[in-house]
Amino acid sequence: MFFGVCAAMTSMAEDAYIFTSFSEPSTDGMRYLYSYDGLSWDTIPGVWMAPEIGNEGCYVDAFTGESVMPTFAPEERVLRDPSIAIGPDGTFHLVWTTQWFGSRGFGYACSKDLIHWSRQVEIPVMREKATNNVWAPEVFYDDELKEFFIIWSSMIDPRERTEADNQGTNNAHRMWYTTTKDFKRFAEAKPYYDPGFNSIDGFLVKRAAKDYVLIVKDNRKPGFSNLFCVFSDSPHGPFHTADNAPKGTTPSVTFGRTYSEGPACVKVGKEWIIYFDQYHPQEYGAVSTTDFRTFTPIPERIKVPETHKHGTVVKVSRDILDNILKTARERTGKK
Repeated sequence: MFFGVCAAMTSMAEDAYIFTSFSEPSTDGMRYLYSYDGLSWDTIPGVWMAPEIGNEGCYVDAFTGESVMPTFAPEERVLRDPSIAIGPDGTFHLVWTTQWFGSRGFGYACSKDLIHWSRQVEIPVMREKATNNVWAPEVFYDDELKEFFIIWSSMIDPRERTEADNQGTNNAHRMWYTTTKDFKRFAEAKPYYDPGFNSIDGFLVKRAAKDYVLIVKDNRKPGFSNLFCVFSDSPHGPFHTADNAPKGTTPSVTFGRTYSEGPACVKVGKEWIIYFDQYHPQEYGAVSTTDFRTFTPIPERIKVPETHKHGTVVKVSRDILDNILKTARERTGKK
């Protein structure tokens, strides 16, 4: 597949953190938090990219053939679940959810400084697949394979639901992925990870060569809706659980209270911090882990603004962050 956009930037030291964010109802656009230690976060004022693509009216339901009006912000663009990865040339690549239902692709733009963004385009990765959505795309760069992985979740045909899917009351999803080296040509979308039940929000982590972790949300509701990890020696999978749980069953090692989603992981010192959006009630959570098999809740160690929603953490140079903060002050008129 061939689509289009972006250019390069010089390499940078990693000495600050940006957490991409949005606020409900997600019609304003992408926001940022920042941190110097990866634990205590503050808001950067303003919107750093407003949505320009997304809802265009009714869509045709892939399973019924009926014309449907989107139920969420039908007359407005949305930007949800913004995910950023840095390429080998220092360019920031952003992907996001463009609408709840009716989309067969994700949004894409790139930037040299996290302030000025390229033209927004939709990457229609599921154009030839039977689904009604592309949710929570996460972009990951593999330094050995020298390519980007984009992972997302899409609804499956209701007639193909498993018994485990039917334990929940909402639509059933499975994970898909594509790869690209330049965000112009994309590999055909393929199934990524299927635990045998409704699952979304895959977040890929590389610990070392041939050592990958995929953080997953069990999306069955009510009664599940927590997080777990699976493992592989390749970013292409296949993935297995730590306890080799049978397909269709919940892995015994889970974390995050019921109604947790949107995991984002960053290494701080010798530990990995996994952030997640606890949305009933709204409160950001986090756990610390060194092995992705045991998890220690750390609510007393983190500070996350209340309105923050589902994003990813990216390490940046102090110069990049200082320039964003300077721009924010200039836009707001504050010193």
